[in-house]
Amino acid sequence: MDRPLRAYAAVTAAYWAFMLSDGALRMLVLLHFNALGFSPVALAWLFLLYEIAGIVTNLAAGWIAARFGLASTLYSGLALQIAALVALANLDPGWSLTASVVFVMAVQGVSGVAKDLAKMSAKSAVKLLAPKGEGALFRWVAALTGSKNAVKGVGFFLGAALLALAGFGAAVWGMAAVLTLILIAVAAFLPPGLPAGKKGTKFAAVWSRDPRVNRLSLARMFLFGARDVWFVVGIPVYFDAVLSDGTPAGNRAAFFLIGGFMAAWIIGYGLVQALAPKILRGAAADGPRAAARWTDALVPIPFALAAAALAAGGPAPWLTVVLVAGLLLFGVVFALNSSLHSWLILAFAGEGRVTMDVGFYYSANAAGRLLGTLLSGLSYQAGGLPLCLATAGLMALASALAMRPLARIGAA
Repeated sequence: MDRPLRAYAAVTAAYWAFMLSDGALRMLVLLHFNALGFSPVALAWLFLLYEIAGIVTNLAAGWIAARFGLASTLYSGLALQIAALVALANLDPGWSLTASVVFVMAVQGVSGVAKDLAKMSAKSAVKLLAPKGEGALFRWVAALTGSKNAVKGVGFFLGAALLALAGFGAAVWGMAAVLTLILIAVAAFLPPGLPAGKKGTKFAAVWSRDPRVNRLSLARMFLFGARDVWFVVGIPVYFDAVLSDGTPAGNRAAFFLIGGFMAAWIIGYGLVQALAPKILRGAAADGPRAAARWTDALVPIPFALAAAALAAGGPAPWLTVVLVAGLLLFGVVFALNSSLHSWLILAFAGEGRVTMDVGFYYSANAAGRLLGTLLSGLSYQAGGLPLCLATAGLMALASALAMRPLARIGAA
């Protein structure tokens, strides 16, 4: 294996380990504090700083990598995640609700910085190290993104299982220990091959002047907002109300079932992303138009689910079945959209500013997640599941409208 490929493999392995811990941590925090009686809005607040940190970090990370090199951002991401886990393990159950929310928000903010440093390193490495040739970049992007999300899905189930079997504190300490070993291994064995930084890089250069990058970033923001509106708070809280009887045993059973569904959704999403080049044959020749068509296809799904939830009037067995089937379909269409977007941003990115274009794009991604997270708690609190899913539909519609001009601009 040549050095660039070894460097890419090492970055990818570190990214997998990071995303496993990231998925587990999200489920640990969500289910643990939901069991403590946090409201949907309070649960959403726990993740807000995580997403705000992502907006700022992605912009800064692109410049940091261009200035100091990709290896520096990778190491920093892993180290900060370890620090966040250690801090969270020291949460005092005797603290007030306000103090607990503020503390967990701050820790999640550090974790958000960590995630986006690691993500930008891995995604930028694809553009720089992938072989040349028709469709090669699409295949490499799909493989990395799909495998990452499959691993994160396993993390969702791992987090729920650890909470049920080991408890919150032990689970968090265990993850911190494993991630520390990963950081040591990466630092020891990462071969040369990642680009070094350029001292003259200006921070102002992170803002993109390419209309394709800007349009795609806008569409990406609304696309991920559409997912997180139901994903962060709405559906997990609904399923918890349906599956748990309020007893400790009932809570544990609900943790496993909710974690299992969320894990299956993310794993399936990752698998579809990995298979996207085969499913979307010919998309590489007409990427922007293909992305616009698939975004249009996403819009009716959350609106149909919202109508079903409104018709049910509350939790019902048939509604739960419809939701599971509908959200799995949403996942397939969403995964194809996401895979096309992840490829297009690297195709559009300039050779001399890859990390900055990727950072700008994922800053928009984080803004969408922030918007979706906030609206998830607010919409569910204000109007229950029907309003939550209808809001997701509006976000998907906004993404589709943002993609229309990009399809006319084209890939050239």
